[in-house]
Amino acid sequence: MSSYSTTGPTPRPTSSAGPSDGLGETVSQLSRDLASLKDSFALLASQAGGEAAKTMRNMSDAVASQVGDAASGVADTGSDLASSAKQHAKTFASELEAMARRNPLGTIAGTLVVGVIVGMMSRGRG
Repeated sequence: MSSYSTTGPTPRPTSSAGPSDGLGETVSQLSRDLASLKDSFALLASQAGGEAAKTMRNMSDAVASQVGDAASGVADTGSDLASSAKQHAKTFASELEAMARRNPLGTIAGTLVVGVIVGMMSRGRG
């Protein structure tokens, strides 16, 4: 704190502290403010990192759940497809059996033709 004398045309400081004490105090205050700002920024960065990790964990859980659901859906679809193919095979076999019962000579002739074709194909390879 300085006091000024008003006797002369220009006021002069009357204490020995001078203007450099005010500058030093300002620099000291700026230094404290900067340290406080640094601490606040570190806290903010820490909280943001924690939130980012939490968000990534939640996203990975959601993706894992969706992949599990998709895999379950694929398994169910595969099971349904296998069941459908089995049913069609049974239906086809029963149709062939019914046709053989209605026309036994035609079935024997058809089997003979298929046997000849398979024999010709296997001879051509050997």
